[in-house]
Amino acid sequence: MLFLDRIFENCRHFAHKPAIEFRDHDGTTTVTYGRLGSAVEKTAVWLDQLGVRRGDRVAVRLPKSLASIYIHLATCRLGAISMPLNPAYSAAELIYFLNDSGAKLLLVDDSEPLDLGPVVREAVSLQRTVSIDSVPFDTFIETVEGSPPQVEISPDLTALMLYTSGTTGRPKAAELSHANLTAIISSLDQAWGWRSDDVMLHVLPIFHAHGLVMGLHGALNVGATTVAYRKFDANQTLAAIQDGRCSVFMGVPTVHTRLLEAAGSEIIDLSRLRLMTSGSARLAEDLFESFRERFGYELVERYGMTETGILLSNPLAGERRPGWVGVALPGVEVRVANPENNQPLPDNEIGEIQTQGPHVFKGYWNDPQKTASAFTPDGWFKTGDIGLRDSAGYYQLRGRSAELIISGGLNVYPLEVERVLDRHPAVVESAVVGCADAEWGELVTAVVVTIDGPPTEDDLIEYCRESLAPYKLPKRISLVKELPRNSMGKVDKASLRPTCEAAETDPSGGGHLK
Repeated sequence: MLFLDRIFENCRHFAHKPAIEFRDHDGTTTVTYGRLGSAVEKTAVWLDQLGVRRGDRVAVRLPKSLASIYIHLATCRLGAISMPLNPAYSAAELIYFLNDSGAKLLLVDDSEPLDLGPVVREAVSLQRTVSIDSVPFDTFIETVEGSPPQVEISPDLTALMLYTSGTTGRPKAAELSHANLTAIISSLDQAWGWRSDDVMLHVLPIFHAHGLVMGLHGALNVGATTVAYRKFDANQTLAAIQDGRCSVFMGVPTVHTRLLEAAGSEIIDLSRLRLMTSGSARLAEDLFESFRERFGYELVERYGMTETGILLSNPLAGERRPGWVGVALPGVEVRVANPENNQPLPDNEIGEIQTQGPHVFKGYWNDPQKTASAFTPDGWFKTGDIGLRDSAGYYQLRGRSAELIISGGLNVYPLEVERVLDRHPAVVESAVVGCADAEWGELVTAVVVTIDGPPTEDDLIEYCRESLAPYKLPKRISLVKELPRNSMGKVDKASLRPTCEAAETDPSGGGHLK
């Protein structure tokens, strides 16, 4: 049964049960499963009247809302392709996404401050832009009459197009089919033990796979209730956790850091939460330990990507290792391979993490060359992440292959250096990149956030010397107030290289060349 069939089945079976409790500044709107099914059907009628047909790309630039959820599911119901976009995108970014995807319909919020004039003029495929008020949309859609057309939904039909973060170039759209989404949700259902009596506290955006597929779809797939906030607020989230109703919470490291800060010295009761995950960015070991010490809870770190969904997760029952991303999910094949010849490597040897199975995406939209280069000759998807597996089946990441630093002909894995730096008591977080150097090819360069009264660059280098071989030591360190991040809290390393290069030419700016 495909994911959409399961959701509609739940809408019938749990008709009177709350599916979504949406909370924003206007209060709480509760939508039962029966109402959800009706609203999605009526939204599909409305989209059909706007001219949406099977295979069309529907670009949605709306704030997190019931409207955006209805539109996403209704688009899939029509056999069209849902394309959620970050509401923070500029006009230039929006034009790129629309032209790249060939979307003919763009849905925006009617309070949108962005000047859409250039978008309408330069997005050549765009046929219609519709502004809606996402707040009363739930009421408006009930006035729509008629039934949506019956559309054949084949397993390989694309349901969702999500643009990757583009940290190594222009963003590219990953095509996820109905079968892909079904497989991703099914694996998580087994690994995380989703139950119909779960109540998920949802604070993530839904233009990203984490909040949309792993979060919202995961809950709807089993008939659970989702308590959704439009935006993350640490104090609001802590209050919702402490009322003892929610059993599932998904976050990113930035969210968990903010929760610790907001709690202060207060004791927070997490006993009702049976599952609290961390993903989309590296979970620092000291953050894992702080959570365990302060709240008595071991965060469940997991690993995945837009193209594959979740591949690895620390177990619900079993050892949760700080600094490790867990074991392969049920039904998910993962291997570590030599990136040069794609041959599998034995345990404890470092290589590229690769995967295959029904969870792996169809390919990159309209880019067969990139799609072909993303797979090995024998059909494994190359994640681009470097890591290893131990004899117990646990995986550890060492960094992106594109971020591998080659200094003096020797390989340096940034994550290994970051883990050492992050152990220093004065370091809040760090990011390590390679900066071009005429003599060494690349210099190991660290960008570090420290607490008040920071150590000197020499102190940090000497600290690293205790744990790292000389060729792995940072040769240049920049101290900054915060690291640049994308919308999901992942450090944007591409933007750090100019910072490091500037530090070399202007030592007064906080850089240090050793």
